[in-house]
Amino acid sequence: MNMFSYKTRLNGQERHISAADERKLTLVFQQCDEGGKGYLRREDLKIAIVMLFGYKPSKSETNLLMDPVLQTHFPGVPLDHFIRLMGRKLSAQDPYEKARQIFMAFDVHCRGFLTVEDFKKAFACVAPHLPERTVQEVFREVDRDSDGHVSFLDFECVISCGQDDDL
Repeated sequence: MNMFSYKTRLNGQERHISAADERKLTLVFQQCDEGGKGYLRREDLKIAIVMLFGYKPSKSETNLLMDPVLQTHFPGVPLDHFIRLMGRKLSAQDPYEKARQIFMAFDVHCRGFLTVEDFKKAFACVAPHLPERTVQEVFREVDRDSDGHVSFLDFECVISCGQDDDL
């Protein structure tokens, strides 16, 4: 199997693991592979999942992930198996979840749209030294139909276009 051809199935559709995702998974594997032994032990795997997904896996989830490897009498999860396992988890994630969470954090009034004032308040918290003019330019860029409101669709489009640059 080619290094960049990992595929997973989600809702009956095949989804490819991007080269950026594979690089990210490989980097996390290397960071968690204490001692450079070429595999992740149970505790290493838990740390990798925290790094990738932001939660500590339960004992039963860890057992499910480790079981096929341990049945082959290998002491841990090797890189290729890790990429397949974590690639499936990445593909199963809602592709809009990240954008939805950010949008909801900006939409403090729960209106379903954002105004330039919402942008100013959010940017004041996360980038207080950013000039107001820059915030207004960002808002105009995101407000694709220039109606003074940024919908989730406007927001999601901008967020998802920038996600390929992660890593």
